[in-house]
Amino acid sequence: MNPLTIRSRLGDYDVDFRDDADWALGLCELDNAFFVVDELVWRLHGEGCLAPLATRPLHLVPATEETKTLEGVGDLCAGMIAQAAKRNAVIVSVGGGVVQDATGFLASVIYRGVDWVYVPSTLLAQADSCIGAKTSLNFRHFKNLLGTMYPPKRVIIHPPLVATLNDDHFFSGLGEIVKMHIVAGPDATKRLEPRMAALCRREQASIGDAVRTSLLIKQQFIEEDEFDRGRRRLLNFGHCFGHAIESATDFAVPHGQAVVLGIVLAGLVSCARGRLTRARLDETTARLLLPTLTSAASIDDLARGAVVEAMHHDKKRSGTGLAVVVPDDDWGLVLVSDVTEAEASRALDELPGALESARSRTA
Repeated sequence: MNPLTIRSRLGDYDVDFRDDADWALGLCELDNAFFVVDELVWRLHGEGCLAPLATRPLHLVPATEETKTLEGVGDLCAGMIAQAAKRNAVIVSVGGGVVQDATGFLASVIYRGVDWVYVPSTLLAQADSCIGAKTSLNFRHFKNLLGTMYPPKRVIIHPPLVATLNDDHFFSGLGEIVKMHIVAGPDATKRLEPRMAALCRREQASIGDAVRTSLLIKQQFIEEDEFDRGRRRLLNFGHCFGHAIESATDFAVPHGQAVVLGIVLAGLVSCARGRLTRARLDETTARLLLPTLTSAASIDDLARGAVVEAMHHDKKRSGTGLAVVVPDDDWGLVLVSDVTEAEASRALDELPGALESARSRTA
């Protein structure tokens, strides 16, 4: 696939798609590089495509939410200083969104900013978070409350890295791909729907096409509204409830699957307001959303009150109400800032029934 060039007022950057493993040799030739690698990715690929990196000092980190905190970034900072890094240092990070957030934030603040290169290892990171320049840290129990805008100098997508993902993380990424296509409009979802079976079977060609399409969709939003002041906020579809679900479950529900649950919840709010018909919500849930949910997205023990409380700390809030991106019958989206606690609680109460109703359509 040809590279994508992402235009940014903070600095343009390329997204390279590489099936071969020569990219790792190239990274080893970088001077004064500080390598941060997800420890699980290293165990899985350290003797494969990442083998050239064994010649350089590596800082291995766990892909846990504790890594993307001020304390976690502090540990990375200490490691970088111990390596005698200078202002001309470059950070090379290999991993999913946790590693991306932690290293991107570190790159934006250490020595008042150094270059960084990102190699996303998860489907979610390859299809979504690797572009857009956002870095996000958790603060206490609140998801992505801190952050900066700081794009990498280069993104390298190596599709074989996602082959070793377990189902929870693979389908988490697929959930974000579905969200991105819904955001793009009815034509995009119609093209995605017949490919869902192949994607669920993890067919490599279908995954590669879906990743590139998702990035092309996101590219339109971030180049038009890089600093999240207008249209780009629609990309938070599903995130308003989704981030709250992650926080309320202590991140037991994977991000992309929490977003899918958040899309259903936003749909229920929209149904109650008369913007979306329940039949339309059930249809979309059955065809596009349910296939992305694994047992990790369990809602049996979901603490409704904790979810609503977490929504109060959503950084997208600008008024007294809760901020939610809601759809209409054509899945056009609008960000509303006046959702009440009662509306959110009602949607959470209705969620099990909505999922069951969608399942009955696939039986």
